[in-house]
Amino acid sequence: MERKGILLVVSGFSGAGKGTLMKSLVKAYDNYALSISMTTRTPREGEEEGKAYFFVEEKEFLEKIKEEKVIEYAKYCGNYYGTPKEYVENMLHQGKDVILEIEIQGALKVKKQYPDALLLFVMPPSASELERRLTGRGTETKEVIHQRMLRAVEEAEGIEAYDYILINDQLEDCVKELHNLVMAAHNTPERNQEFINNIRKELKSLSKGE
Repeated sequence: MERKGILLVVSGFSGAGKGTLMKSLVKAYDNYALSISMTTRTPREGEEEGKAYFFVEEKEFLEKIKEEKVIEYAKYCGNYYGTPKEYVENMLHQGKDVILEIEIQGALKVKKQYPDALLLFVMPPSASELERRLTGRGTETKEVIHQRMLRAVEEAEGIEAYDYILINDQLEDCVKELHNLVMAAHNTPERNQEFINNIRKELKSLSKGE
């Protein structure tokens, strides 16, 4: 039976460890592909086309929005960033489970376009642990950390829109748990309708002695 990939939409608080979790998942299992964003900003040193981003001119990006070839997009600091539909769908048809790491607003937009997408929200074991991780980075000021915590308060209000939450306490355990959730999702009836219909036809045929 040919298996189509699942679109995984992953969100979570800043500091919850989403990026590390996704990289570890891709490294541990070969059925995943990280979605590659498209952007209008210029490449930075060392960034490769098709690996870091798909780099395009603003005119082309806006045309793709008009043609509905972008799943979701946003504008940051004067540049557009978005998820190209063609790349994601190619990966899904190849049987890859595609990981899309975005914020809640974008996640809900994706769910409207792809009702069978799996929405996952990554959380720390506690709010104090989240603050500890943000502080432990040593890269941000107290004010920035405070802003991230305030943002987390807002994001926490939308968690019920997700299919599953993942408590990222021990990274290795969380990677396994995430993989198990995806494998289980592949076996839901709505993702196997063609197989179910074929079995039904065979059963009817056999019951009639054909």
